[in-house]
Amino acid sequence: MTTEKTHFRKAFDSPYLGSADLVEPTILTISHVRLEPDHTKKTKDVFNTAFFVEQELRRGEKLKPMILNASNSKTMRTLAGSPYIDDWKNIRVTIYVDPSSQVRSRSGRGLAYQPARTRKGPPRAYASKRKAVGSGEGSVPA
Repeated sequence: MTTEKTHFRKAFDSPYLGSADLVEPTILTISHVRLEPDHTKKTKDVFNTAFFVEQELRRGEKLKPMILNASNSKTMRTLAGSPYIDDWKNIRVTIYVDPSSQVRSRSGRGLAYQPARTRKGPPRAYASKRKAVGSGEGSVPA
């Protein structure tokens, strides 16, 4: 019997998909991307925000939109073959936690994605980086 644990960040209810929401690499379809103001009301910034075809992340858990940082936006430009967010529609991706990503100028556990794969198992980047996450003081388990 497997018991799912609750990440401490779940207590800070964000309107956006974050690393605490994912327990494994997940294949999703980005339905569209649009510029949206920050719904956390912490800033007046406007973000490239990805919305998904799928309604739930897991059974009974609503799937939230994802903010696309500069790196993720460049990846989306490549996947869509266009620099225009209006063209970023119906793109299947595997979203995973990247422990080496920069979150607001700090090292952290941000979300990244790559083209969806049909082969089972985590994305190569996720599998290789995941091993290095659990070592050292203050490390975060992957």
